[in-house]
Amino acid sequence: MREPEKITIIEGPPPTFELDTDVWLPGLVEGPVPSQVAMCRLRSPNAPELVQRCYRAWRDGQPISLEYRSEEGLTDQAPIIAARWTDVDEGQVLLLWVRLIQDPFQVHIEFDDSPDDGPDDDFEPLD
Repeated sequence: MREPEKITIIEGPPPTFELDTDVWLPGLVEGPVPSQVAMCRLRSPNAPELVQRCYRAWRDGQPISLEYRSEEGLTDQAPIIAARWTDVDEGQVLLLWVRLIQDPFQVHIEFDDSPDDGPDDDFEPLD
């Protein structure tokens, strides 16, 4: 069995993922696990070759992923669902649209550190 295809960010900071809201994108990531489509821009001296690597993997029915270091320094991967490249003044830029899996068990807790003026009027005291 072949090893899964991937594009690896070797050096530099973790990629910045921009959530994409184009109406055609959600159809690409439908499935049993909630996910979002995000785009990242990466400078690369060989962006056309990386796009061709994606196209070859998809033509052969294989997935391809972006491998990168997270903010915590851990190795992470995101499946690539679309790719293109462009020239800019500084060189070539690889544009990758990736599928970011949403953690269904993620809980966001906020704390209010402001001083209380007294008991909240919305609650009845317990006996």
